This record gives sequence, C-alpha cells and structure tokens, in this order.
Amino acid sequence: MAGGLTAAHPPLKLHIKHRRLHILPLRANIHGLELRSKKRRLWVEAGTVAVGLTRVSRCCFDSVRPTRRSGRSGHSVEKPQEKSPHRVQVQATPALPFASRFVSRQEKFHPRCTPRYSGPQSRDTPPKRDTGIAHEKDWGINLLNGNIKESGTNEDGSIWYRESGEDLGENGYRCRWTRMGGRSDDSSTEWKETWWEKSDWTGYKELGVEKSGRNSEGDSWWETWQEVLHQDEWSNLARIERSAQKQAKSGTENAGWYEKWWEKYDAKGWTEKGAHKYGRLNEQSWWEKWGEHYDGSGSILKWTDKWAETELGTKWGDKWEEKFFAGIGSRQGETWHVSPSGERWSRTWGEEHFGNGKVHKYGKSTTTESWDIVVDEETYYEAEPHYGWADVVGDSSQLLSIKPRERPPGVFPNLDFGSSTPAPTDDSPDLPPTQQ
Repeated sequence: MAGGLTAAHPPLKLHIKHRRLHILPLRANIHGLELRSKKRRLWVEAGTVAVGLTRVSRCCFDSVRPTRRSGRSGHSVEKPQEKSPHRVQVQATPALPFASRFVSRQEKFHPRCTPRYSGPQSRDTPPKRDTGIAHEKDWGINLLNGNIKESGTNEDGSIWYRESGEDLGENGYRCRWTRMGGRSDDSSTEWKETWWEKSDWTGYKELGVEKSGRNSEGDSWWETWQEVLHQDEWSNLARIERSAQKQAKSGTENAGWYEKWWEKYDAKGWTEKGAHKYGRLNEQSWWEKWGEHYDGSGSILKWTDKWAETELGTKWGDKWEEKFFAGIGSRQGETWHVSPSGERWSRTWGEEHFGNGKVHKYGKSTTTESWDIVVDEETYYEAEPHYGWADVVGDSSQLLSIKPRERPPGVFPNLDFGSSTPAPTDDSPDLPPTQQ
C-alpha cells in the first residue's frame, strides 16, 4: 500500500454525456382544473425525457390506472382495466440520478501523477441510484495491511493522505482499517474513504466501506456498504447480513436522493430483503418502500408502497401486498390520486387463492365501479428467494476468510450479539426523510 494503489485500483474516470432538451409547454386537466407548465430549458442526463405534469423517477409509476403488473418474483397481479372518469395518465421517466450529472473534477483536482507521486487517486465519483448492495468483489477491499501514515501535495496544489492501522479490544475484538482522502488547493473539492474488517471471538465478522465527497458546485454524496457474519441469538444459526446506504445532494438546485437497502439470510433458508428510497427534484418528491420475507418453509410475504407529490398539491400512489403458503394465499392493493383541490380518487382490489385453481377477485373504486367474481386461474408464486443462502455464501469469500485473533486456552468469549457496526462520522451529510 505504501507504494501506491495496486493494479486493481486505477484512477477512476467519469465520462458522462449530456444533451440539451427543450421541454415544451405541457397541459393536463385534472377534475376540471387545467394546469400548464412553464416553458423551460434544462441540462438533464442523457436519456431523460420530458413528460406531462412532472418529471418523475422510475421509482414512481407509469400511471394511476390499474394495469396488469408483475410482482418482484415474476408473478402477475391481474387488475381490471376499466377507465375511471377521474383517471390521470402520468408517464414516468427513467431514473434520474442527478448525482450522475456531476461533472468529474478528476483532471482539475488530481491530474495524472508523475512516477514520483505515490498518493491515492481522486475518488470524485458519486454513487448511482437504484444499484442495490454491491458484492464485496466490486469494492476491492484489499488495502488493510500494514501500519501506514503518509500524505503529500500534488503539482496542482491539491493534497492527499493515506493511513492504515489496527485497533484491538476486549473479547478478541480486532479492527483493521485504511483511511484515505484528499482535497483541492482551495478546499472546494474533497473526498474521503474508510475501509475496514472486524472480528472477535464470538465468530462475528464484518467487512465495510464508507465514502463521501463534494465538488466546487456544492454537490455532495455519501455511501456506506457493510457485510456481516454472526450467530443468530435465538436460533444459533449462522447468519449473513448485507446493507447499503447512499445519498447525494445538489448544490445548485433543490434536488437530492437517498436509499437504504438490506438483505438478511440464515443457514436454513430464512431470508429478508427490503429497501427505502426517497428523492426530490425541485417541485417534486417521491418515495418508495418494499420488502420480502421468506421463512424457509414455504411461507412468503411481499409488499410495495410508492407515492409522489408536487408542490402544486397533486399526489398519487400505489401499494400492494401478498401472502402465500403452499399455493394458498391472498393479494390486495390500492391505487390512488389526489388533486390540488383535495378531491380523491382510489381503486382497491383483492384476490383470494384457494390452491385448487379457483381465484376470488374483488374490488371497487370511488367512482362506484365494483366487481366480485370467481375465476379458474393457475396461481403462481415463488416460495424461495431467487438469491438465497447458498448464493450469498458463495459471494462472501472475503468476509468468511477474515481471521480472528487467536483465543488463549481457557478463555471463553462473551456471547454478546450487539451490533458493532460503526456510527456515521460527523462528516456524513444529514439523511433526508424516507417517509411522507
């Protein structure tokens, strides 16, 4: 590490193409209220399109009209296609990770080093949205050896530092870590990274990364990723938990996003997965939550809740839930919309699956439509996650290979399964809310 980054960590370069889009005046009529957007000219990410009423992330939804949709595991939920007189069609754009629009200051902040410089390269690269939890091989945590403390100044006046070490504690606790970072000569651009691995005599093992940065325009970002192996306190089974948090904020407009992902697995097939997401782009905000629970014996629970709103007062959302065991179960959901005047439209629906090929479908809306029928329909659901215990074990080789301190004879560990994950540093940006 003292001699510089390994070949596996070349300087990161961010190449982002932009295009200028002209958003024409858009009109929509909601319950007799006519809205007209103002003409504007924006620099937006390549691939973003202009839509009626508002620009939304793909974490929102294509419309407030019930459609045939697929669950997270591929099953379909059939909803009636009757049109409501109060229906409003709202198209969704592709994801708008505004942080991806940050122009890299790589050349300005840290130009190509001459051989005499051994400092780490600038990580002026914000995280991307909707990317979930990265595998440990994608993080490349291999700079945890030695006891290093060094710093330097580049030809352009920017400075860098790098240090690594080992912390020891009670119960065989050991944390090996590496910190590195740098900033421009005028301190307008800065980046930081911390990588670590932890272990103790209870069998606890942890691998993690935290990154943050900002540029001269005031854009800032922060992300952390963790992977943990421990023994479940109640079942005594081995469990692996993975999590990630990411956020970015714009320094020039009222825009930002935040997401939190988690996955939990045990050796008998119990699995839990979920995510919370939040975003804002000037006059519009959106939220999304979803979860999956598998008990390892055939029972499943899945749910999703999404909603969005604009400063004009328009709100819309969609949510659904399903519970199944051995082909018997239920699905239910609601799609809703609120106009600026406060008028609300909603449609609720449900399904009862009896396991014999018969499905009871029912529903109603605020426009007096309703249905209640029994149909012959094959029930499809997945009782096991597509990515389970065997998969996560196979992708956690570095976590599993962490070697704890040698335990002296006759010394027994204190079996305290409390979390030993690091608290966010003071330099981490404040997290935006994840609920309405």
